[in-house]
Amino acid sequence: MYHKTEGIVLSNAKYNDKYVITHVFTRDFGRVSYLLPKTHGRRSKINPALFSPLSILNLEVEHLPLREIQRLKEADRQALLYNIGSDLTKVSLVFFLSEFLSKVLRETDNNEVLFDYLKQAVEVLEETKTGLANFHLTFILGLTRFLGIYPNLENYTKGCCFDMLNGEFTCRIPTHNYYLRDRESAYLNELSRINFSNMHLFNMSRSDRNLIIDRLLTYYRLHLYDFPAIKSLDVLRELF
Repeated sequence: MYHKTEGIVLSNAKYNDKYVITHVFTRDFGRVSYLLPKTHGRRSKINPALFSPLSILNLEVEHLPLREIQRLKEADRQALLYNIGSDLTKVSLVFFLSEFLSKVLRETDNNEVLFDYLKQAVEVLEETKTGLANFHLTFILGLTRFLGIYPNLENYTKGCCFDMLNGEFTCRIPTHNYYLRDRESAYLNELSRINFSNMHLFNMSRSDRNLIIDRLLTYYRLHLYDFPAIKSLDVLRELF
């Protein structure tokens, strides 16, 4: 039985000489692996060129609950993402976000709210002209809300520290090593107000931005099982 759904491409991996495996986060089924032909035959309704990272697609798919790799019947592009594919800064962000999401989004059931957030983020990245240096910080912090690990950022007081293990501000230094000191905690308190609309207003140095992304990824690592290092992060360190 075939189903129509929307999908955001996460990444692609080699399967054999004729096919690759494309990992897609769909509106109706969560993250799904699909068999994608490498070439576009005359009778094929699947163009592999459409499946670049973060592409937003309309899909018709076969979905069997016990099958590990599902099949595609039809696919077409929902919107042309010209800037994401041509602007070098945005291309670098796509590489990073593709790797990050591939490690964060595991096999899940349908999550329309999460899908809408991802779709909005891709559309914002396509259209944004200013504030790109803060886009990945805004996205990663915002994503915690949809993964159930959003920290409690209320009750901040000057001089306190943020307990990353328990996800809250505290006036006492924790007995473990996973906490932010007062200066870093102040940054986090400021970032609690950041979103895609105002991210261009947050002025940070390269060193501060790199420090924040390191701490955010550590937070993810503490709260998500088996979250490895992000190889493409070094590109963003140099870029921003």
